Amino acid sequence: MAEKIKLEVVTPKGAIVSEEVDIVTAPGFAGEFGVLANHAPFLSTIKVGTLRYKKDGNESELMISGGFCEVSNNKISLLVESAERGHEIDVDRALRAKERAEKRLMQAREKQENYDRTRAEAALQRAMARLKIAQHKL
Repeated sequence: MAEKIKLEVVTPKGAIVSEEVDIVTAPGFAGEFGVLANHAPFLSTIKVGTLRYKKDGNESELMISGGFCEVSNNKISLLVESAERGHEIDVDRALRAKERAEKRLMQAREKQENYDRTRAEAALQRAMARLKIAQHKL
């Protein structure tokens, strides 16, 4: 039997995942990275995207947004702003958020406002990540 690594995903609302898994793949700012049991210690920032993990051959996914990750002592801890499973995502709401963000992004580009553009890009990334995860819930 393969060794496991402890995965913990924590948001401001509390723990979302706390279990022993086979592998974790996370969206780091420098690119996606994978972690297996007995991985070398490291820290990473986390961007909006998909967190994948496998346990006993079953793959699970979460939409996560911004935060930090620490790997040490055969444990990977992610402290993120939010984490949602596919069945928890309101697809209609995510589509509306995507449309609003795209509209705001166009307006910000026309006005050349960096602050509004940055906020609109972040909102668009979150909406797109939610829709991606929601598609896999079936």
